[in-house]
Formats: sequence, structure tokens, C-alpha cells
Amino acid sequence: MTLPPFAICAVADIPNRRAVPFVLARREEDGRVGPWPIFVLRWGRNVRAFENRCPHQNTNLDWEEGEFLDAEGTRIQCGKHGALFDLGSGECVAGPCLGERLTAIEVEIDADEDICLRAPGLVEDDDVDSGEGLE
Repeated sequence: MTLPPFAICAVADIPNRRAVPFVLARREEDGRVGPWPIFVLRWGRNVRAFENRCPHQNTNLDWEEGEFLDAEGTRIQCGKHGALFDLGSGECVAGPCLGERLTAIEVEIDADEDICLRAPGLVEDDDVDSGEGLE
């Protein structure tokens, strides 16, 4: 079964060579709807999306709010442990989780230039508390 696309923003909303965080609503296996922190990377027409979670200790990756990349802008960097991840694959290339991967999310750009995700359980719910004080 192919999942329907879920538009989250326009391509132009993500600056080139940057990552932007989002907290979406997702229905869990037990039926409850909860926050799902992710981030989207863009360089040119290439976009990637990952869960905002380091595989080492399940902590958020951003070392400052919305800051995911190392100083050179060539790797994703965990703010807690310093682990470095490949921008394209999400594979850890240095640090305590070497060889593990970030959880990738299927992403595409549609005909309207929107960035869309394909992931199970996504729901449109503006009333979900992200737990991060973003509401």
C-alpha cells in the first residue's frame, strides 16, 4: 500500500544548505496521537527528512534550537554527543553510534513545489502538544 503524500512546507521555506525542524502529529500503534519531531534538509532540489532523534541515546539532535549541521555544513551533528551523520543517508560516520543510522522519512517535492512526506500515521492535528513549548 502506498501512503498518501503529506505536504509540510514549500521548498522555498527551507533555505538552501540548511535544516529546519518540524513537530508533526502522528498516530501511534496504541491509537493515541502524539508529537513527532523531525527535520528536513535541503541543498538545491535535493531534500531529505529524518526523525530528530540520535540513535545513541534517543536525544534530539539539534545542538541549538534548529541547528543540525556541523560548522562546515557538511554533516548532521548530534548536539549532545558530537556524533556526525552523512547528509544523504543519515549513517553515523563518527562518534558513539558509528555505523548506526538516523531514521529516514520518505520525502518528495510535488508539482506545486511543496515538500511532502510519506509516513504511516501522520495526522492533521493542530491541537497536539509537542512538549517543546512550540504551540
